[in-house]
Amino acid sequence: MPINIPDALPAREHLERENIFVMSEERAVHQDIRPLNIAIVNLMPTKIATETQLLRLLGNTPLQVNVDLVHTASHESKNTDPAHLDRFYTSLERIRRRRYDGMIITGAPVETIPFEEVDYWRELAAIMEYSLRNVYSTLHICWGAQAGLYYHYGIDKYLLPEKLFGVFEHRRHDDHAPLFRGFDERFPVPHSRYTDIHLEEVEARPELEVMATSEQAGFGVASAFDGRQVFITGHLEYEVDTLAFEYRRDAAAGLDTALPRDYFPDNDPSRPPVATWRAHAHLLFANWLNYCVYQATPYDLAEIEEIAPRPRG
Repeated sequence: MPINIPDALPAREHLERENIFVMSEERAVHQDIRPLNIAIVNLMPTKIATETQLLRLLGNTPLQVNVDLVHTASHESKNTDPAHLDRFYTSLERIRRRRYDGMIITGAPVETIPFEEVDYWRELAAIMEYSLRNVYSTLHICWGAQAGLYYHYGIDKYLLPEKLFGVFEHRRHDDHAPLFRGFDERFPVPHSRYTDIHLEEVEARPELEVMATSEQAGFGVASAFDGRQVFITGHLEYEVDTLAFEYRRDAAAGLDTALPRDYFPDNDPSRPPVATWRAHAHLLFANWLNYCVYQATPYDLAEIEEIAPRPRG
């Protein structure tokens, strides 16, 4: 089944070349079903690349999905054409009266900055507060997961001695969790971050269920309120060459960034990397859409009940 996105969105051309089923807006309005309404809060500076990564995964499921791209209006993006944002993005103020089956909050390259010092923190906090009442299931990715755990549960991040960078093996903890249905017991996940969440602090919150961890990368995935909140510290959505791009970008900037672990064949950056996580990425997003969103969201979104992860501690 298709994903419904604006006809002129740059991601459309990439997805159609990959035979991802993308429906035109004109055709979508004649479908006699209620599609899922998903908001993507895109905090990444490379917005078009992130749009394409996420839409590729959302578009490879048996469900029709309508997508609203959301940005933080209080932040001036230096890497995306303002015309692209004006044409394809909306903001919290414009969606306050809407409700969504699901929301995705992406990562952002600000993890070394204290949360309250990020220039758009107040707006992001308002979006996360909005999600408690108006979104059925919210998927938080990387720094988005750290921000969500901090805002909703008071769990802070900690600076690592060096960048956690590469593809790391994770172990799922529940053989029957719908989010991991069809997963191998161990699965690879790309990571690219300078900060960490302490596993014991997540385990100390009774609302949170730790679902996957890694011996090298630590805390990996947690869920709350039967999948209404999902927190993933890695980047399953990454394309095969994303870590290579980041490595070369860091090298060009003079940063002493080590080679990403278990990524380049024989640790040779001249050789093209191989994506070992792609199947699990598609499966996780399909499971999230199916079990956390489609199977659980009320048909009438006005009937969404508020999540109450209080008090923070």
